[in-house]
Amino acid sequence: MRYLLFLCVLSYAFPALAQQRNAIEEESKVPAYQLPDVLLSTNGEKVTSVEQWEKMRRPELMWLFQEHVYGFPFALKDAGIDVKYEKMREFTNALNGKAIQQQVKIVLSKGDIVREIWMLIYLPKKAETKIPVFLSYNFNGNHTVEADPIILISPSLSKISTKDQEASRGEQSRRWSLERIIDEGFAVITACYHDVYPDKMGMKDESILPLFDGYAAMKSDAHAEQAIGAWAKGYSIMMDYIESVPAFDSQRVAVMGHSRQGKAALWAGVLDSRFAIVISNDSGCGGAALSKRIFGETVDHITSSFPHWFCPAFTGYANNEAALPVDQHELIAMIAPRPVYIASAAEDLWADPKGEFLSGVFAGTVYGLYGLKGLETNEMPAINTPIMNHIGYHVRTGGHDVTDFDWQQFIAFAKKHF
Repeated sequence: MRYLLFLCVLSYAFPALAQQRNAIEEESKVPAYQLPDVLLSTNGEKVTSVEQWEKMRRPELMWLFQEHVYGFPFALKDAGIDVKYEKMREFTNALNGKAIQQQVKIVLSKGDIVREIWMLIYLPKKAETKIPVFLSYNFNGNHTVEADPIILISPSLSKISTKDQEASRGEQSRRWSLERIIDEGFAVITACYHDVYPDKMGMKDESILPLFDGYAAMKSDAHAEQAIGAWAKGYSIMMDYIESVPAFDSQRVAVMGHSRQGKAALWAGVLDSRFAIVISNDSGCGGAALSKRIFGETVDHITSSFPHWFCPAFTGYANNEAALPVDQHELIAMIAPRPVYIASAAEDLWADPKGEFLSGVFAGTVYGLYGLKGLETNEMPAINTPIMNHIGYHVRTGGHDVTDFDWQQFIAFAKKHF
């Protein structure tokens, strides 16, 4: 009786854990499913050329993903938003003397609405004239990326937590192979994603979205963007900054996202062609994984636990994935012809490694239109054995995380294509 009572309390207090018990995590239990043909237009016309893809099919898919998954943007750019860049701190002897560390604030304002994105930047001291960039959000604040007392703590963290932030300095440094990245000649730019949209239900008005025209009228619309749309916008706002700095090579910027930020990185890569490479790490449902496999985390799980991420219309496909008119292989395909890398972890079944791999496989036909190589195999590679064509993929040992092995592959992929 006590055990049953415990389960009831657990299900009430932690619905995501209760849902996870019912998830499919055995390949033999995956039901039959049918994927939409990425090269078949809604009028039944088969796409056989780059021109057809770019002028007909890709715009169709863009509309479908906005209508049913991520939401229509209030605006991608808005001339009414005032943007200022303020350098807050600079340290010229960071990372054992290898790097210059900068902290720069992007101030966005319109009327009485003001939002700030605090960026932490590392540039290699020994660098070529134009430095390629890895751009990626962090989850718990810039000060968690490196145990450095001079790294400022973003005020946005107070919106989602009351804990003592000083105690968390450097707690996520294992996810950032900073010296390796710097040694390879890349800059790193990161910002806390809470600066852009605090990741908590009911925080939409505290995000950057109210800065954009149409927000007040559309914010409750079932097909309007929410957190993932905002985080994608944030990537583009930081890309604007990169373009403004002569030291950076804005033609060689790789956007990388882990987990929920992998979803946002893929969507940003679709919306903004300035990102030369797009990297998804363990992005799972609503990211790189095929929704129709209903393996691991499903549309029902994700929209129940995080209803503020996707447009409200996406909840209509909970336990109804067969009716979804798109799937994530088509999202990957919309990044073509730019290189895209998908990373999985063998123990991260919740993110469906095989489903992430298959998205890359089925996106390959679009890369083929451009004469580029996709994954060119239907068999998942061995663990820790990356594939690096114009679509790249690896599944590594371990669980849901970003590791040094991941960064080694991201760097190798970027160097291959840059």
